[in-house]
Parts: sequence; C-alpha cells; structure tokens
Amino acid sequence: MWGDSLSIAAALESIEERIQRACIRAGRKREEIRLMAVTKFQPRAAVEEARSSGIRLFGENRVQEAAEKFPAFGAGDPPPFRDCELHMIGSLQRNKAKLASRIFDCIQSIDREELIAELAKHTGGRERPLPVLLELHTGEPSKSGFPDGESLIQAAERLLCCPGLRAAGLMTMAPFDSGEARASFRALARAQAALVSRFPQADWSCLSMGMSGDFEIAVEEGSTLLRIGTAIFGERSGSLPRA
Repeated sequence: MWGDSLSIAAALESIEERIQRACIRAGRKREEIRLMAVTKFQPRAAVEEARSSGIRLFGENRVQEAAEKFPAFGAGDPPPFRDCELHMIGSLQRNKAKLASRIFDCIQSIDREELIAELAKHTGGRERPLPVLLELHTGEPSKSGFPDGESLIQAAERLLCCPGLRAAGLMTMAPFDSGEARASFRALARAQAALVSRFPQADWSCLSMGMSGDFEIAVEEGSTLLRIGTAIFGERSGSLPRA
C-alpha cells in the first residue's frame, strides 16, 4: 500500500531513470513518452503527493471512484487539478458513458462499437471533441478489447463519423509474461500502422502501452504513454502487480 516503502517522489525518480535508459537503448527521445499515474484504489493524499512530485496525467479504472476522487475535474470552481489530465483506462459500462464523458479528458478503453455509439449520444454538442483510444485485445482471454485488425478498422470507421469524438490512438494490456509482452506491443504498433494507412486524416499517434512490470519493453517498442500504478504507489492490498 501507499506509504509503506519508498516515497512517491523517490519512486518516480527511479522510474524516470529506467525510462531514460530504455530510451537510450531504443534511440528515442524522452519527450516522446508521457507518464501516467494509475490511481485506482489510491487515497486522495497519494494523488496529491504524486501531483506535487510532478505528475500531471492520472488514470482511473472506475467512473464513480474518479468522480469522488477528482471532483474538481467537473466542478465550476477553480480546480486544484486544473493543470492535470484525467483518463479513463478501465472497462466502461454504457450506463456510465454520460458521466464519463463529463469527467474524463480522454477515454482510453473503447473496446466495442456499442460504446462508441453511446458516447456519441452525449458528446455531439461539445465545443471540443472528446479524445478516445481504441483498445486492441492482445493479452489474456479475460481482458477486453477489439479482437483483431478487421474489427478495429470497423470501429475506426464508426468513430470517425462521430463529431463529438476524436480518434487519438490505441491502447492495449499485455500478458503477464514479459516475453509475450513484446509481441503484444508489436501487435499494437502494427495495428497503428494499418490505421494510419487506412485513415490518414485521423490522429493515431498515441500508443498507450506498458505498465509497472513491462514499461521498459514498451518504451523499446514505441509506447508514447505509460500507465504505471504499483511502481509509483506500491502494492494495493489484495491486488496483483499489474498497473
């Protein structure tokens, strides 16, 4: 749990060093990659410490938890997290789509066409379209995501017809096995290339891939957004070390 070992600032410093080394190995620039703090089940105090340590991008798995933990994101008063972004990274139920579209700056877990249609209902009048990522299934059978390239292309066609939504890239959850993780990340990069070729008018630049156990491999394979929880905050009680 948070507070049991390294401070968040010290953990972030260690993660930053590992990202830098991975960038050197891959011949990449550090500024190409964003670091997200996954705050699922973390207390507000941990979120505030992460922000004071330099984090400006947060990810939540549940709509209601996000609404309670980050009330300022949807409030009219000057919010304490005004300079931050909040992304939805967990499975989104259709009945939570309306609230999610109000709370989050981006929804990364678009895993079915029905969800695109539901979000479109609540975003049509937005001044700025809501950025979304299409999720490709590349891991364990229990995980969500579009099953293959063909279904991903069909989803992209539907997404690009929704004026209140904006394509921003792709995301995936790799298998636990680090050897399989590299193949998972390469599959996402291939899917990105296919979408860029098929729909060059859209923005597919974000590759959200890599978590606490595999983010260095993800950097080497082209990730532009890392979703890290455990390595920043420590183990959550009763949970597996994934994010």
